[in-house]
Amino acid sequence: MKTDDTIELKKKKGLSLQKMLAPLALVIIYAFFSLFGRNFFSYITLVNILDSSYYIGFLAIGVTFVIITGGIDLSCGTVMMAATIIGGTAYKTWGWPMWLSLILIIIVATSFGLFNGILVSRLKLPPFIATLGTMMISLGTGSIVSNVRSATFPARGSADSWFKGIFKFITEDNTSYPTGAIVLFGTAFIAYIILTRTKMGRYIFAVGSNKEAARLSGIDVAKWEMMAYVISGFLAGIGGIAFAAVYTTVMPAQGQGFELYAIAGAVIGGTSLSGGAGSVFGTMIGVYIMSVLRAGLPSMDLQSQYQTFFTGVVVLGAVMLDIYRTKKSSDVRILSDSDKYKEEMLAKISQLKAKESVADIADKKALQSELADLRREMRTQYRTLRREEKAQRAALRKKEKEFAKK
Repeated sequence: MKTDDTIELKKKKGLSLQKMLAPLALVIIYAFFSLFGRNFFSYITLVNILDSSYYIGFLAIGVTFVIITGGIDLSCGTVMMAATIIGGTAYKTWGWPMWLSLILIIIVATSFGLFNGILVSRLKLPPFIATLGTMMISLGTGSIVSNVRSATFPARGSADSWFKGIFKFITEDNTSYPTGAIVLFGTAFIAYIILTRTKMGRYIFAVGSNKEAARLSGIDVAKWEMMAYVISGFLAGIGGIAFAAVYTTVMPAQGQGFELYAIAGAVIGGTSLSGGAGSVFGTMIGVYIMSVLRAGLPSMDLQSQYQTFFTGVVVLGAVMLDIYRTKKSSDVRILSDSDKYKEEMLAKISQLKAKESVADIADKKALQSELADLRREMRTQYRTLRREEKAQRAALRKKEKEFAKK
């Protein structure tokens, strides 16, 4: 290898590895439980998987915004349940109409998100400590408002149960249709548009990539960092409505552990814990992996402690994968002559392909022939260069051994 080989930084996007691994893992896990689980491969189980993914899905989408900024939200699960039990108390005890109680759920959850945003962006508290404190506050608030009593939302079929049909439509013959999946993916699509097509998304990514550089470029870092937590709180409120629609009864001091599922789903889907990289649709794949695990492990007759154990393994694996991805993204690779030659030839081939796509029939044949010649030349020359480099490395190792013996 020559000493003037160029050093090129190959920075991979956070989602590149997960585009292949996360969907493949979902298919493999689902196939495994379908083959070996008891009564897992059924329509009822599929509906249950979708039902259990709604509230975690909304939480995970919100957490994705926060993690992209380089922060963390440990309070999203307890905030969701606190807001839901306050809304249920407003309906059951205070006599509020259902539509107003549902709005209250969103307002309460969004307020907690704003509170987190102020603590992190304005008061400069570490996100871990700030959201851990909010977790405790929200747990206490829900219990205080409800007087440590559960909140029961109206059963399906009653006058005020109209919102349940948004997340699950049941026909007269008792067939369930998980319509909430449409709501969840609609929300995910809106979040995708925000992150990839709007100023807010660009600034959130910029804050997560390099907060100081974003500040120096004129971005109001505190504003957009706070907005990420507000979005997380708002989506926790939507998740609370989904939870009430599916499960009806909300218990006091509930919600701890939900944030782990949400964070794990986001990380499995490619959102980097170091910030600056993430994908909403990748997060959705991660959420469904977690949901399939929660539904599949009981089908293997595993008790709850084993379910907790394997869920923890998946969370650790997701974090280790994120660390590996972050490390690989900063790897510096030395390009040899053969690598540079191959890249140059591939660029030429790409240009010829572009010409071929717009050429007429007579010119296409000539361009196709030229493309075939270029590919043959590239393969031959590339192999020759690789052999020469291999021989040079072998000679260098031989010299090093001889020098070591002296």
